[in-house]
Amino acid sequence: MKTLIVEDDFTSRLLLQEFLTSYGSVHIAVDGKEAVDAVRSALQSNKPYDLILMDIMMPKLDGHEALTQIRKIEAQNHLVDADQVKVIMVTALADADNVIFASQNKVQGYILKPYDLNKLLEELRKLGLIS
Repeated sequence: MKTLIVEDDFTSRLLLQEFLTSYGSVHIAVDGKEAVDAVRSALQSNKPYDLILMDIMMPKLDGHEALTQIRKIEAQNHLVDADQVKVIMVTALADADNVIFASQNKVQGYILKPYDLNKLLEELRKLGLIS
């Protein structure tokens, strides 16, 4: 599983990176702009991500806008739903507006901070990314 963690908080990035390394390669982006660039580069090299864990509140480009741009890049590359990267939003924001936005942008999961790693494992299994 090739994963991109998009998180501006160092401690959160480190926790997720250490946890997910045993399941495959893990790349890091510290803001939404880096995430968009990473996805574009991965698609150009024909090595797309299987999973993105995306924080919402980040500098430069928030998670919502980054996800919107990522979905546009996928559409430009003729990727249909089944071929698109699976995205789990990881955030402290549980309000209805954020949940609705996530569902409209084909987000497969929504995990609240502080991270519950068992919940993350459950989401990865539901998505068929791990057994």
